[in-house]
Amino acid sequence: MKCPNCGHLESKVIDSRPTENSSIRRRRECLECGYRFTTYEIIDTIPTYILKKDGTKEVYDRNKLMSGMIKACYKRPVSEEQLNQAVNEIETEMQNSLQSEYPSSEIGTLVMEKLRDLDEVSYVRFASVYREFKDVETFMKELRGLMKNQRKKQHE
Repeated sequence: MKCPNCGHLESKVIDSRPTENSSIRRRRECLECGYRFTTYEIIDTIPTYILKKDGTKEVYDRNKLMSGMIKACYKRPVSEEQLNQAVNEIETEMQNSLQSEYPSSEIGTLVMEKLRDLDEVSYVRFASVYREFKDVETFMKELRGLMKNQRKKQHE
C-alpha cells in the first residue's frame, strides 16, 4: 500500500477490523517514514447470473431463492435458521462451481435436495411447482420415489 505521506510502497498493518458496511478497516504504518493512515477494503465480487428456462438472464437474488423456500415450508416445522443454512449451502455450491452463469434448473435441483433433507412435505410442494406436474400420475410417481428413498434410509 502506497504511503500518502512519502509515497513509499511498503507498510505494515497495525490494526484490522470489520465495519458495518461489509468492508475491512485497516490501520497502517509506513515502513519508511512511520506515517500512520487508514485504508478501507471491500470485497469485489463478480455477479452470478441465472439462466432461466426461456433463455433470459437475471442477476442471482438470495431473497428470491429464500422466498420460494419459505413458501414451500409454509406451516411446516422448518425454522428460518434451517432455511438460511440451506441457502448458504446452495450459494457455497454455486460459488465453488466458479460459474458466472447458473441454469435455474440446477438451482431448482439443489433446492429440492435441501428441502428433501429438511422436510418431505415441503420438498413435494416445491417439486410440484418446480417440475410442473401435469397430472396426478406424475405426482404419484414422485411420491413413490420419495417413499422408496425413505424405506432405504430406514433399512440402513
